[in-house]
Amino acid sequence: MRFFSRQPAMTSADDALPGRPDPITNPPAHYVNGRALTPPYPVGFEIADLALGCFWGPEKDFWKMPGVWVTAVGYAGGYTPNPTYQEACSGRTGHAETVRVVFDPSQTSYDQILKAFWEDHDPTQGMRQGNDFGSQYRSAIFTHGDAQLAAATASRDLFQERLTAAGYGEITTEIAPARDFFFAEDYHQQYLAKNPGGYCPNHSTGIGLPDDFVVSPLQYVE
Repeated sequence: MRFFSRQPAMTSADDALPGRPDPITNPPAHYVNGRALTPPYPVGFEIADLALGCFWGPEKDFWKMPGVWVTAVGYAGGYTPNPTYQEACSGRTGHAETVRVVFDPSQTSYDQILKAFWEDHDPTQGMRQGNDFGSQYRSAIFTHGDAQLAAATASRDLFQERLTAAGYGEITTEIAPARDFFFAEDYHQQYLAKNPGGYCPNHSTGIGLPDDFVVSPLQYVE
């Protein structure tokens, strides 16, 4: 068992790796459903960008959800443009391993995406999930618009109540407006469909939200 005496430091914009001007990949179609990973997405669909540790396992959980059009993995929340996996793992990009979930709001809701997010990992661990240690494994929600920001914040507060009642500490999840999302290398996309026996840690707390979980409609007022 590994023990960690301190949290890793988050890199600054000044200290971040320089990256490169061009994308590292032109992602192929989704390995499972054949849909395009890159925009443009169907009109009226929404994007959720979520970081919850190693992106392989969570991506599989999200692409199986009803109403999800397509998923992809990438790097977000940092400073380095078009980073590689090795650069992200160095902790010197500021990026977190992130799952992009494109969904049809007429078939599922952002609330349900958030419910899956909170239930699928331990949001109290700071810059790690289990033995995956570093700022690239931090918990984060990168929001698209004021409604998502309000919903993410309200859902965090509700989930904190449940965690506290179960003896867990404070949620460390970063909630911030989305900036650039950089698609990860092709071999990371839908990794567990290509490698069914691949690494897939589950760091869920076991604490759930109701199946009909919704955030107060007042939270959605723009």
